[in-house]
Amino acid sequence: METYFLKNEDLPRFYARISQDYELYLPVKAESPVKIKCDYGFNLPTDDYAFKRHTPDGARDFIFNEYRCIEPIRAYLANFKEEIGDYFSGAGPAPEKPLAICGVKNCDLFSLRILDFVFLGGEQEDPLYKKRRESSLIISGDCPGFKESCFCRAFEINPYPSEGFDLNLSPLNNGFLLDIGSGKARGIIDSLSAILTPAGAGQLSGRAAKRGNVINKLEEHLRHHQIPKKETLQDIVLSGYNSPVWREQMRTCVECGGCVFICDTCHCFLLADEPGAAAHKRIRVWDGCLLKNFSRVAGGANPLRMRYMRLRNRYLKKFDFFIENLGLQACCGCGRCIEVCPGKIDIRYILRKLHEEKYLPAA
Repeated sequence: METYFLKNEDLPRFYARISQDYELYLPVKAESPVKIKCDYGFNLPTDDYAFKRHTPDGARDFIFNEYRCIEPIRAYLANFKEEIGDYFSGAGPAPEKPLAICGVKNCDLFSLRILDFVFLGGEQEDPLYKKRRESSLIISGDCPGFKESCFCRAFEINPYPSEGFDLNLSPLNNGFLLDIGSGKARGIIDSLSAILTPAGAGQLSGRAAKRGNVINKLEEHLRHHQIPKKETLQDIVLSGYNSPVWREQMRTCVECGGCVFICDTCHCFLLADEPGAAAHKRIRVWDGCLLKNFSRVAGGANPLRMRYMRLRNRYLKKFDFFIENLGLQACCGCGRCIEVCPGKIDIRYILRKLHEEKYLPAA
């Protein structure tokens, strides 16, 4: 993999070049409605980041995000609500300008493996997702920090990317190391040769030291949460089918759907017809198994009529179905669901309780 050095002062030029060919989204600081403080004495950041479309006059607002943004990357590849037109019969709406998303983190890249399996891995491919996925430019970045809710390393996902990106930015004191991860990025890099220099051995070793330091701090933090190893996830979820933790946790659920809509790997949707001026429109909207009507059938019966059943179904899908069929859990440890939940339902707590019930003897 080729790696170059990009100075801080040349970053706007880098963004400007990408915006010539793509609709570029970059991270900006965002006001956080919820600030989760750590219970174990760690002094962790509570800032939030959001993606904002690049414009030359707003260049000063854009910053390098220490950790993942609020929005999951799927929000840019499968819109929350969209008219699907005649895509599945070969026609469709006007072509979109391809997207470039900068500030993607490794947890987001992991989630793309789940989404690709769902939308591209079967006998039928989703043409909308495929078009956006193939045309988008993914610019990832290392995580020099983490939030209280981040737990990627519990599933052996590193806080820095090594694959799955087109370009990757690693912050150094006076600039960034820029990794080239695809042929799609090659033309962009060739056009920026005036501001790029090959990375030196000292810069590469400095990055390795920074990455190792973040991993050590994150693993020290996660030891307090006692999150089960990924090898046990399928076992504890299946054996915990009748666990009291499902009813216990759902006492505070208000069925807002925040966890499924903010999740990086959730992917369920609903097709419906919406009245239009000239004709009905076929639309697709996000859906989720924690919503009461998700599993209701035409006759009115609902096999997941109770909230605790719907929560359990969500975990079975993530930690049984995907592990069985893909070999990967459908959770990337981003912690977005923890932050968005008004009922304070914590996936880390549920997994720990299931593990304790399975492996620790009763007192």
